[in-house]
Formats: sequence, C-alpha cells, structure tokens
Amino acid sequence: MSRRKSKQNLGAWGEARACRELERRGYVILDRNWRCAQGEVDIVARDGPTYAFVEVKTRRTHLESPLHAMRPAKVGRLVRLAESYLAQDSVQPGSWRIDWVGIQVTSDSEQADVTVIQGIGADV
Repeated sequence: MSRRKSKQNLGAWGEARACRELERRGYVILDRNWRCAQGEVDIVARDGPTYAFVEVKTRRTHLESPLHAMRPAKVGRLVRLAESYLAQDSVQPGSWRIDWVGIQVTSDSEQADVTVIQGIGADV
C-alpha cells in the first residue's frame, strides 16, 4: 500500500472514530467531508442548538500531538467555511463554533486516545 493511500485510510478511519465519539457525546452528525469552493470541513454536526464545525486530526506517531496541527490559519479557514455552510438557503443560522478532535492511534492500531476540544477560537 502506498504511503499516500495509507494516510488517506488513516484519515478516513479517524473521521469515522471521531463521529462515533461525537455521537456518544450527543452530537448529531449533519455532514461529513462537506466541500465548497473554499475547502472542506471534516464534520458538520449539531450539539444541541449549536452548529459544530469539526476538524479531525489523526496521528499514529507519538512524536507529535494531533493538537499541533491546529494553527491560527487553519482556524481562520474553518471560520470562513462555517460561514459558507451557514449561508446556504436550507440552513437556519444560529450559534456555532469550531471544534477539534485529535486522535492518537495506539500501538495496536485498533484503539485510540480521542480528545475533543469545543470552541477552538472564539464562539460565534
């Protein structure tokens, strides 16, 4: 398996794992891999009345935490994507936030440490 394909598989596995964790916490998943001209949001969900635009980062190495991938430029891009999503005619804008899910795959590759951080940046 190529390195790129393996990375894609890990990312897809991580997003599926993130959805299960978010649902366990009461989120309702609305979209996965929502795309527009500006880019992609991994998961769009509702947490009660609040829209959550979720970035998922999965890592199999313990050398770098998935949290290190959440940089200010990434948060800014996610804010613009959230605004595009909320501008759709079928969406009733309300409160929203950017959430982050970091997944650290354990050595047996079947289990993972999952961290959910709500409200990266300011709530809107």
